[in-house]
Amino acid sequence: MPGRACLATIGGSRRKCGEGIGGAGCPGDGRWWGGSAKMAEEAGSGRGREQRGGEETAERGPGAAYHMFVLMEDVLEKLKLLSYEEEALRRHNMRPLSRHYFALPTNPGEQFFMFCTLAAWLITKSGHPFEQPQEYDDPNAIISKILSELRSFGRPVDFPPSKLKAGYGEQACYVLDCLAEEALKYTGFSWKRPIYPTEELEEEEITEDDAELTLNKLEEEVVDMSDSTKQEEILESTTDAAEWNLEVERVLPQLKVTVRTDNKDWRIHVDQMHQHKDGIESALKETRGYLDKLHNEISRTLEKINSREKYINNQLEHLVQEYRSAQALLSEAREKYQEGSGGVTERIKVLSEITEVLERVKQEMEEKGSSMTDGAPLVKIKQALTKLKQETIQMDIRIGVMEHTLLQSKLKEKSNMTRDMHATMIPETTVSG
Repeated sequence: MPGRACLATIGGSRRKCGEGIGGAGCPGDGRWWGGSAKMAEEAGSGRGREQRGGEETAERGPGAAYHMFVLMEDVLEKLKLLSYEEEALRRHNMRPLSRHYFALPTNPGEQFFMFCTLAAWLITKSGHPFEQPQEYDDPNAIISKILSELRSFGRPVDFPPSKLKAGYGEQACYVLDCLAEEALKYTGFSWKRPIYPTEELEEEEITEDDAELTLNKLEEEVVDMSDSTKQEEILESTTDAAEWNLEVERVLPQLKVTVRTDNKDWRIHVDQMHQHKDGIESALKETRGYLDKLHNEISRTLEKINSREKYINNQLEHLVQEYRSAQALLSEAREKYQEGSGGVTERIKVLSEITEVLERVKQEMEEKGSSMTDGAPLVKIKQALTKLKQETIQMDIRIGVMEHTLLQSKLKEKSNMTRDMHATMIPETTVSG
């Protein structure tokens, strides 16, 4: 209650009961959102439902168990696009969500409150006014309202509403993802193609080796020598042959010419293409036989599969028809269940109101019963009677005094009248005599 000094962690901040976020009470109290302890018990006791959910996951595929984590990350990105931190979290003094907040169970009461708060905010953001859930609202009624709003957007709901009571799981992520998409559509948000930065290719730097001679340098040196040497001096040689051979042997290492290959030359590419072509042709000769054999085996296997499939379809045709009829009955039963669940929520709301009135009457009866067993009112009545008797005696005395005073005044008045009568009669007798 608002007067207790109970503390609970809500949205990452500790606050007293009665000071909950958005008017909500303490999550440690059993009545908050139908009782966080109750919801934790329901979430913890549903191991059979988790086993059934595991079977459904196995039917959908091995990656279905991780689908809720991917869906939760999508929800978080869409909430960031809608600026939920500034518009929703700061208003209620809550911390931002983690990447796997609604995918893993942490605190059912807190997660259910966060789920209802974000769902109400997203519905309002989508153009449908929705009241913020309060402390004493029925969780079933809140879930029913959220699902009805989701159906009004044209989104399918093929799971029971009790899946959302825990405040986490694939169903909670699905509801928030659909509502976030509707809010993005209503705000006019549109996805654009990504713009990739253009990367400039770095030019390869060719370093020249001074120790090696290239053809260009050799040609330049020959041209310089031809310019400096005169034509007349080489007509007749005066050089000794032995000395010339020695000089040739001495400078022979320096006359070595190396031609550097350029990888960007098209001739190199053509040679490589011819080499690869020859290699492909030689490898294709060996693999063509294996590929033909594999093709024939696959064709025969496909023919067997087609014939087996036709046989199975013929044998199971009546079972398929029964399955389709069962699916139709299941859809009808789901519709009836949804209609019945709506009536149940209304009756539950009426029942909660009646229970509140009954508790109020019980409290008044207890107060009246405690006052009846208490002896203080009887003592007060006795004291009042004693005081009333005393006041009655005093009033009797005052009445007696007043009667005596009135009698005295009457007697005095009567004596005065008698005296006056005697006084008037005496002179008349004197006059007549």
